[in-house]
Amino acid sequence: MRQRSESLSVATRRGLTEITGQVRAVVAASGVREGLCTVFIRHTSASLVIQENADPSVQRDLEAFLSRLVPDGDPLFTHTAEGDDDMPSHVKAALLKTSEQVPIAGGELLLGTWQGLYVWEHRSGSRRRQLAVHVSGE
Repeated sequence: MRQRSESLSVATRRGLTEITGQVRAVVAASGVREGLCTVFIRHTSASLVIQENADPSVQRDLEAFLSRLVPDGDPLFTHTAEGDDDMPSHVKAALLKTSEQVPIAGGELLLGTWQGLYVWEHRSGSRRRQLAVHVSGE
């Protein structure tokens, strides 16, 4: 069994940032032909998702929907130490995922034709997010 772990640092802004290429590079460097790739985001105010990568309006619509569902500055929230987007970003991350697993076959991620891996940044402004990528298999 082969294994490889690598950390990625990703620059983000509010919304979805595609990381498929960076994760594919880790898989390629691992030499794993058949196995599993796990990606984990080491933050509580951003998420990981697999989503459509063909039409950017999908990403805009997802962001608009989630922001309507959990708006910044909602008076319900008392945790505002880092601004009006502080607690809403934690709620959004709790509703979504902090990890994704993708099978590997033939040395490639088995994503669908229109699928990509994304960091979904829930905070305003620019951020740098840390990801742990683990690849295992034969």
